[in-house]
Amino acid sequence: MLLNKSYLFIALLGLSTQVAAESLRDPTLPGKGVAGAGASSSNRQQALVLQSIVNSGSSAYAVINNKILSVGDSIQGVKVVRITSTAVSLSDGRKLALFKAITE
Repeated sequence: MLLNKSYLFIALLGLSTQVAAESLRDPTLPGKGVAGAGASSSNRQQALVLQSIVNSGSSAYAVINNKILSVGDSIQGVKVVRITSTAVSLSDGRKLALFKAITE
């Protein structure tokens, strides 16, 4: 009888921790204000973020907003004009640069 109560207690303890874990908020998610702002500005284009550059001899590629691009490719209606080892020049005059810590 005591053995059955021990198993029952352990089972209930396991269920209670599972319920508590389900109610916790994921700390990696953006705050509530960010979600509301994104919903109201859905027509605006996403900011262009240069994530990496790969130079391999005569060809160069840039990863912008998780898309692999080369010179002449377009993203959000803007053409990639030039790719150097540290930056990407766009047809609208913008220059996207890597963080200095990445290029060192």
